[in-house]
Amino acid sequence: MNLPVSDPLETGARTAGALTLAKGLDVLSRVAKGDNTLGKMARSLGLNKTTVHRLATTLVESNFLAYSAQEGYALGTKLLELGFAAQQQITLTRVSQDYLTRLAADTGDTVNLGILERDQVHYIAKIPGNRRIEVRCIVGERQPLRHTGLGKALLLDEPEDRLREVYLREAALYPRYKYDIKQWLDVMTHYREEQYALDLDENEDHIRCVAAPVRDISGKIIAAVSVSSAAQYMDLDRIQLVKSYVKDTTNQISRQFGYTGG
Repeated sequence: MNLPVSDPLETGARTAGALTLAKGLDVLSRVAKGDNTLGKMARSLGLNKTTVHRLATTLVESNFLAYSAQEGYALGTKLLELGFAAQQQITLTRVSQDYLTRLAADTGDTVNLGILERDQVHYIAKIPGNRRIEVRCIVGERQPLRHTGLGKALLLDEPEDRLREVYLREAALYPRYKYDIKQWLDVMTHYREEQYALDLDENEDHIRCVAAPVRDISGKIIAAVSVSSAAQYMDLDRIQLVKSYVKDTTNQISRQFGYTGG
C-alpha cells in the first residue's frame, strides 16, 4: 500500500501559519490584560517589537484591536461582535435544550436548531431521532437558505426584495431547484401567513423538514427549529401533525426570550 507523502513546503507553510495565529492570539491576550504598547507586549511575550508591530497592525486592520496615539492599543469591536454571537448561541442552545429533546422524543425524528449567519443557516444544535434512517446533519455546518426548512423559517419576516436577492444569489450557486422565483415567492407568502416552513425534498432527496421561527422579546426572529425525517415517515398528513409540535416548541422557546405573541 502506498502512503501519501507530505509536501514539506506545504507542511512548513501550515506550521508557520499556525505559529503566526498563535502569536496573534497571544497579542490579543496581552492587550486584554492591559499591555497597551508595543514595548509592554514585546516584553511580556518575549518577542521583538517589529514582530509585535506586524501582528498588532494586522489585528487593527481586521478590527480585533483598536489603536490611538493617546491610549495605545485596546480590544476592538470585532471581539464585541464575536462575543455577542457566542453568547447568543450559547444562550440559545442552553435555553432550547430541554424543549428540543422533548420534541425529538415526541416525534421520533431529528430536531435541529439553526441561526442566520453570513447569509446561510448555521446549525448550532441537533437532537437525533430514533428512526431506522437517520437524517445527516452536523452541528456547526452551514446550509443554503432558499431550499432548507430552517432557512425559509429564518426569512419569514424579510421583505420581497430581500427574498429575491436570496433566491437569485443561491440560484447562481445551485441552479437546479423545483421552484422558479415566482413560485418560491408565492410559497414564502403562504409560509409567512402560517408562520412555518417546509423543505419537501428540496435540500436532499427523500428528506423532508418542518420548521418554525424562534422570536425574542421584540418579535425579531433569532433562530429556527426544524424536525427532519425521511419522506417515508413524513407524508402530507403527518406534516400537519409535526407542524403543530414544532410551532408549540418554538412558541415555548420564544416565551423564554420574552416573546408574548402568538
